[in-house]
Amino acid sequence: MKKNKLILSAFLAFISATPALAQQSNTGWVESLRGMDSTQLALLIMIMVVLGVTVLLLLLLIYLMTFISGILKQENPELAQEPSFWERFKKRFVVGEMKPIEKEHEIMLDHSYDGIVELDNFMPPWLKYLFYGTIVFGIGYFMYYSVFDLGKSQIEEYQVELELAALEAEERKAFALASIDETNVTLDQSEAVIQAGKSLYQNNCVACHGADGGGGVGPNFTDEYWLHGGSIKDVFTVIKYGVPEKGMIPWQDQLSPEEIKQVANFVLSLQGTTPTNPKEPQGEKYVPEEKAPADTQTAAIEVGSAPSAF
Repeated sequence: MKKNKLILSAFLAFISATPALAQQSNTGWVESLRGMDSTQLALLIMIMVVLGVTVLLLLLLIYLMTFISGILKQENPELAQEPSFWERFKKRFVVGEMKPIEKEHEIMLDHSYDGIVELDNFMPPWLKYLFYGTIVFGIGYFMYYSVFDLGKSQIEEYQVELELAALEAEERKAFALASIDETNVTLDQSEAVIQAGKSLYQNNCVACHGADGGGGVGPNFTDEYWLHGGSIKDVFTVIKYGVPEKGMIPWQDQLSPEEIKQVANFVLSLQGTTPTNPKEPQGEKYVPEEKAPADTQTAAIEVGSAPSAF
């Protein structure tokens, strides 16, 4: 009796500590699952299936043993004199002490409906202990989170999730910026991009192309003529890989893909402006594809012998 009470108390104490452990490990196992590849996930699923089948087989074995034991006791009454451990356990913690049919009148309530009477049966022991367990669980939960303040509240967990989401968003943004190249760069004339590109231009491009883009050693950026194409992809390509034979160095090792995009957009923003001392137009006049007729869309070709070119 005392031993059973001690085991039950230890079990309920373990149950009361479960929510704290579960909430702390929740994020950990989710991240572990995300980090698994298909082979590892398949192996995990197989293990879970095997464990599930094993549990079902154990339950079936217990049921069969109980069934066979009942048959043997019916055939051999002497075996039924001393109840087994399982029967004692089932009677005490599962089904309880049921009233035999001939004594049901002792627990019969004084009302009936259409011949159907209601018995004042007791609460099943398993349900009673489960109810007690919820009380212990609730007290442990309250003490852990509200009294001792050991666990994180829902608001704190939400803030942690927001911080993790912000970090993931930054990683996605950094990856997207690092993956910019001449095949997917887009025209972006927003104020932030233009100002960033202007700063980079002033620090790296003024010597050859002039502070106002009018040209010098390099060509003029303010007119409509280009040596290697005037689209955002063309300008990005020239900045990235350079034109070494004309003195234009490649900038891919000195500027990030995002910075090259910013400079390219700033260069295109100079078109139509009026520089102080503009250089003569060089190359072919660039007409955007959406404005050019289908029979006049030709690749820009290099014309002249400028030492640096876009």
